[in-house]
Amino acid sequence: MKASRLAAVGAVAAATVVVLSSPALAHVSVQPEGTAAKGGYAVVDFKVPNERDDASTTKLEVTFPTDHPLASAMPEPISGWTVKVTKSKLDKPIELHGEKIDEAVSKITWTATGKGVEPGYFQKFPVSVGTLPEDTDELVFKALQTYSNNEVVRWIEVQRDGQEKPENPAPVLALSAASEEGHHGSSAEDSDDDAKAVKNTAADTSGSASADSSDTTARVLGVVGIVVGLVGVAYGVLAGRRRTDA
Repeated sequence: MKASRLAAVGAVAAATVVVLSSPALAHVSVQPEGTAAKGGYAVVDFKVPNERDDASTTKLEVTFPTDHPLASAMPEPISGWTVKVTKSKLDKPIELHGEKIDEAVSKITWTATGKGVEPGYFQKFPVSVGTLPEDTDELVFKALQTYSNNEVVRWIEVQRDGQEKPENPAPVLALSAASEEGHHGSSAEDSDDDAKAVKNTAADTSGSASADSSDTTARVLGVVGIVVGLVGVAYGVLAGRRRTDA
């Protein structure tokens, strides 16, 4: 019976290590560099993790929202990738800085010229966008992630109120309130400066991924240490009881 208890403790410990050491479910997402204020400009990063052990991510296609079109989208150049910006005619022209705009960005496509995003790493794709709409709290982008084995993962599912989180959610950019300093928030010049500021960050993504991996390893080793300690304590308690019974 005592041996069974010890075995049970060991089984729980092993299961804990497996759960905590398993990689968290990751997906293509979008986050602003700083804030994305309504009516202003922002630099946003499309973050693409590699979820496969035997293939690299070699292509990313991001479709821009048509219900809230963005007239300006300038991607940051990334070493090892080519980029193509596609624009489409608008059914209804929009006004930007006092001018009527009859086309907007409909899609941006990044294609790897080398190995792409290899297993165990992620890549950020920065884009300066604007002017952000003032009549919505979020923008939904749909993305296609292509691997070197020709597998395509479609991150296009929209979260619905009252429903479970979709398996392949579309990237969603949350918009903050308009800047108090001005109706349109950051200027186009500020956006360009922000785009330059993230250049070094984009270049260091491999190092960031390695740091994340090291941090995960440290957490797992810490858990293993705790589990081993618990097993030792359990063994000591059982051994003490055995001597007392004797």
